Amino acid sequence: MAQYERRILNRLLDSYENSRLSRGTNKVAVRIACPFTKKTVPEYFDESSLAYEEIHAAMEDLERRGFLRIVWKGGQEGHIITSVCLREDHADQVYAWLGRKPRAEGERELLEQLEEMEQNDTTPVVSAFLGWLKARIREGKTVKEFVDWNQREDAEKLIKAVAAIETNRESCYMREFSIRHFRDSKVLEGMLGRIGGIFRRFLPDVSQMDAKGILAEYSIYDTPDYVYLKGSGHLLLGNGQGTKIRLEDLKQGIGLCGEDLKFLRLEESRAEEPGKGEPIRTVLTIENQTTFFRWEEKNTLMIYLGGYHNSVRRNLLQKVYRQFPDADYRHFGDIDVGGFEIYEDLLRKTGIPFSVYRMGRNELEQYRNYTKPLTDHDRKRLDVLLEKIRGKERAYEETLRYMKEEGVKLEQESIREKE
Repeated sequence: MAQYERRILNRLLDSYENSRLSRGTNKVAVRIACPFTKKTVPEYFDESSLAYEEIHAAMEDLERRGFLRIVWKGGQEGHIITSVCLREDHADQVYAWLGRKPRAEGERELLEQLEEMEQNDTTPVVSAFLGWLKARIREGKTVKEFVDWNQREDAEKLIKAVAAIETNRESCYMREFSIRHFRDSKVLEGMLGRIGGIFRRFLPDVSQMDAKGILAEYSIYDTPDYVYLKGSGHLLLGNGQGTKIRLEDLKQGIGLCGEDLKFLRLEESRAEEPGKGEPIRTVLTIENQTTFFRWEEKNTLMIYLGGYHNSVRRNLLQKVYRQFPDADYRHFGDIDVGGFEIYEDLLRKTGIPFSVYRMGRNELEQYRNYTKPLTDHDRKRLDVLLEKIRGKERAYEETLRYMKEEGVKLEQESIREKE
């Protein structure tokens, strides 16, 4: 079969399947056509090529078979093709000739597969995802964002991956996880974009996280997950029985792997040890790495959050809170909607009474020359957040309203330490 015949017929069938004609639900007359342009059939317009005559012969053969109708420019047959139109009444023959399965048949088989999967014990996200897929297919809407009806094995693999992630209880790396479940270290990575999209859509708590951050929530890491600390206090390693590290001696702080944090204990300097450290009066989480490395605060334990916290950082924060319940807990991030959303996520998931730090109207006014204008998307998210915190007596509500009135936001890196 010539390349032009297959290409044009497949393009026509794609348009046919995306229309209501293939389902018999169209209410107005629709013509399924493939226009001949330099974009759709570039060879046809290449004067140095012999394709012009070959394409004419191929299209005329398809017309004789009853598969399509040629539209000639100015009605001059054999001159210039402006488009070809599918003969919808012969669509079944076109499918058979191409050896292509009709979309309706493929979707029916996919629907049966999804219903079979639903009979098994499913995890919350998988259950919601399966329900969404089934509803979309029955309504004649596309599900190509996540699965292709023509690749049912891939759909099964994707759903298996989501279920395995939800039920994972062992800390591991992405490639290890992929080998364990698919016998191939790269399979999970290939599905990462779709997996992230599924979790964001069906699990509100991770709606703002990227795919790797979501996996980290389930103890699956791309690389060792380090937490950076600096400021006041001593680190006691080896389950609190081994090496002692004075954070005050490390200007840029120290990074510890998530696994090592299980055996970490913190303590502050004692009164009988004058000059050997500072008491921990404040615990400060910092959103961005540049600010973390640059920032200095007396009597403060600083922890780099890296945007949304994951289970490793959450466990550390809760351990610190148990040790220092009387400390003042503050969060320092970007003065934008994302920064306050991260703060809300921190409050909700840790249960620690954090307050916002250096994220107010004063900073927006003081560093006005460094502010950026709100985008339309920013404004929509800001309105959503204002509605979400209504009645919760959030101190930063005034800041949000100022941001909205002035149309500004500010990156954390613009703010300097107090003089």
